[in-house]
Amino acid sequence: MSRSKMTVRQSVLLPALLLLGVVSTAVGSLGAPLLPTIMSDMDVSLSTSQWALTISLIVGAVAAPVLGRLGDGRRRREVILSALAIVAMGCVLAALPLGFEWLLVGRAMQGVGLGLVPLAITAARDGLPEHKRASGITLIGVTTAAGLGIGYPIAGVLTEYGGLPAAFWFGAALTVITISVAAWALPPNPDREPRRLDIVGAALLGVAIVALLLACSQGPQWGWTSLALLSSVAIAVVATCVWTWWELRHQTPLVNVRLLRHPSVLAANVMVVLVGAGIYPLLSLVVRYVQTPATAGYGYGYSAALAGLMLVPYSLGSFLASRIAVRAMRRFSLEALVAASSVVLIASMVLFLTTRAHLLPLLATMALAGFGIGAVFAINPAQIHRGVPPDETGSANSFYQVLRYVGYSVGSALSATFLVINTSENTNQPTENGYTAAAWTGIAALVLAVAAALLLHRNSTKPETMEVAHLLAPYTVRR
Repeated sequence: MSRSKMTVRQSVLLPALLLLGVVSTAVGSLGAPLLPTIMSDMDVSLSTSQWALTISLIVGAVAAPVLGRLGDGRRRREVILSALAIVAMGCVLAALPLGFEWLLVGRAMQGVGLGLVPLAITAARDGLPEHKRASGITLIGVTTAAGLGIGYPIAGVLTEYGGLPAAFWFGAALTVITISVAAWALPPNPDREPRRLDIVGAALLGVAIVALLLACSQGPQWGWTSLALLSSVAIAVVATCVWTWWELRHQTPLVNVRLLRHPSVLAANVMVVLVGAGIYPLLSLVVRYVQTPATAGYGYGYSAALAGLMLVPYSLGSFLASRIAVRAMRRFSLEALVAASSVVLIASMVLFLTTRAHLLPLLATMALAGFGIGAVFAINPAQIHRGVPPDETGSANSFYQVLRYVGYSVGSALSATFLVINTSENTNQPTENGYTAAAWTGIAALVLAVAAALLLHRNSTKPETMEVAHLLAPYTVRR
């Protein structure tokens, strides 16, 4: 290949990886803003329609570690393109008028795309020039936050004016475009020794994830003391313990558990659970709040399209944070920056708690939330890369992605429970107290996140290996 063609490919690689991250997250999040339309068009209950969101989250959490391990091997390009093809087929299946069951199958296929962001980060680590690597990885890390803010408004507008299939046809077209761009721009596969996939480890982790996410998503319907929920939690705990035992003894584990003990990697994984549980419910709370008719005593009575646009400041704040985070990482400790970002998230939740009845403060709430979560998701990949060698990047980032979904599910389950508790039998609208209780729960999780970041910051001075220290060089983090 000529040098000029290689140069052009390198210049297109980062935009292609950003597109990959945004599309995978945006398509994976299509279920949330479409739930009211799914309920009415397909004549299903609220709890049943919720599966259009839950099924993609479960599949994404199970697929992420498998894709991550495969992406660390010699077939990264094929893994990325195959996963995108599955997402595109899932969009087509969901768009066709085949009924709710086939819609769920399509949403499950779309969930595979939620495991693509770690592979994009790994491709950036191997394919970008050194002077662009730090900022590129930071930007890709933010796409998981920005993709939500992009997917919600687009889905709302398309559904309002084109019906439910329009959103999925758009997702299919965008995914096909991404496949074309990625096929041209992705770097060659790394020259590494072939590794066998740990099928037993993947199965055990899959059981643990499915059981835990089912407990979180179905908790409000099953009841938090029901036999079904307690059994699901017990299965998750036992499967996790067995999986850990298996991974520690396997020669080529799905996830190198020993690397997770590195202080920097541990800090990223702990923080993503707490931050995800604390701030992710805010998105659905705001969208639901502004769509509530004024006859309920609160709310703005917005359409789905207008409600989706409320998340535009969230996306803008996320991208702004990514630009600032790159510079901040050259001067401050990564853990200290995550703690400061969590304080910004607490401020956003306090704003929602106290001023949600007014539009401008609510927009400021979303901008602050986007900035805080964008900073956290920009810094976490740098923390992980500081503690793992190059051939473990995809696996470590994928496990981090799984923990992010766990945090999302726990936060969503708790907020949904408070809304259900504060909904009277005569109406399907929760009272203001439900939103207040959900906000306080988010604040509590974020306070724990700040405390954990500060505590882990004290233990993050462990020197890295020469290989990892060289990788972190573009960040020039001052201890």
